[in-house]
Parts: sequence; structure tokens; C-alpha cells
Amino acid sequence: MTGRRKHREGVVVSNKMDKTVVVVVERLVRHPQYHKFLRQRARYKAHDEQNKCEVGDRVRLVETRPLSRDKRWAVQSILSRSEALADAIALAAAEKLAAAAKAEAAAKAATTPDDGATS
Repeated sequence: MTGRRKHREGVVVSNKMDKTVVVVVERLVRHPQYHKFLRQRARYKAHDEQNKCEVGDRVRLVETRPLSRDKRWAVQSILSRSEALADAIALAAAEKLAAAAKAEAAAKAATTPDDGATS
């Protein structure tokens, strides 16, 4: 029996495993008696072959054959990157670069002989 594969869209909440991400998919369901809309969340483990997904990314999942005990989904595409995460990564990289430059300058100053004579 062949059929169409199911698709889901969600947000990556964990990427600590190798080639696996955990994605939370949220959907609205109407309560049968009270007619209030409720948010239902499902967590899926999905295969990420290139380890490209970061926490906060919005991704599209596609149903696939069982890849492990828990993995039945694969990341088809990254729909949008997390802006807050991108800013945090850029800030951390800039701080790391500044710290390296400061350490290099301190090491250079320590190796330069200073005999106290002024010219």
C-alpha cells in the first residue's frame, strides 16, 4: 500500500543528538463540549542528515520509514532560522574574537623587553 507522506511543521527544541533533532509541533483543537480552542503539542524525533538544524529553527518534517526506535520523521527543509539565536551566535563569535585579540596583545607585550629607558 502506497500513500502520500504526512507533513508537519514545528520548531526545533533540541539538537544535542547526532543527526537527530527534537521538534515540537503545535496544533489547535476545539473542545467538543465547551468549544474552546486548545493547543496540543507533539514532540517528534526527526532525522537531520547534515546536522544543519539549530534550536529555534522552524522546520518541515516528512514521514519516513522507521529509522530507530523513536525516529519516524525526517527534516525536509528549514523554513526559517531563529533570529534571536543568530544574534546570540554572532555576538558570541565577536566576543571570542575580541578575547583572542586581547590575549595575543597581552602575550606580545609580555615578550617585548622593557628596560625602562626613555628615548
